Amino acid sequence: MAFDFKKEYKEFYLPKNKPDIIEIPKMNYLAVRGAGDPNAEGGEYKKSIELLYAVAFTLKMSKKTNYRIEGYFDYVVPPLEGFWWQDGVQGLDYSRKDEMKFISVIRLPDFVQEKDFNWAVEEATRKKQKDFSKVEFFSYDEGLVVQCMHIGSYDDEPATIAAMDEYARDQGYELDIQNPRYHHEIYLSDPRRCAVEKLKTVLRHPIRKSSQG
Repeated sequence: MAFDFKKEYKEFYLPKNKPDIIEIPKMNYLAVRGAGDPNAEGGEYKKSIELLYAVAFTLKMSKKTNYRIEGYFDYVVPPLEGFWWQDGVQGLDYSRKDEMKFISVIRLPDFVQEKDFNWAVEEATRKKQKDFSKVEFFSYDEGLVVQCMHIGSYDDEPATIAAMDEYARDQGYELDIQNPRYHHEIYLSDPRRCAVEKLKTVLRHPIRKSSQG
């Protein structure tokens, strides 16, 4: 049975659809940075997803090659995630998607080291005959966040975010959205195969103890 991060770490990937506060540990990811409207055909965002999945599956399928990753065990590739921001905006302004900047990521199992990542990029480049130089090995210590499961359209996220932010304030916290702490989304549904009203997205905002005593 392949190890499934979503099932083994439900507190990170399957929260309830009401806000909660949680500490997120440091994790390693595959990452691609970019900017622009995520819905744009042929835009940087959609290209970033193609690059990430190619390298992610190269690592997963390394077991079928001569390359051996120390400590490897079979696993389900974790869900796509994204860190999002806009210059001069705390959070996101959904009416100005063309100004969005992002880091698209897929979590790496802990046994994947940077040398293994380098091998996977080289292997994907060789097999796909494509440039994977934008993919990076990214370590991120997210820390304290307020999170919530959002069900429905991405464009309806502001209502869930407002509830998260209000909950955090009521618990004595304030938003801490500033580089390198970003609005974070984890995509549990494939929008190509799922009705819009049933899309599941984990939303997170970084927080800190309120300075308003």
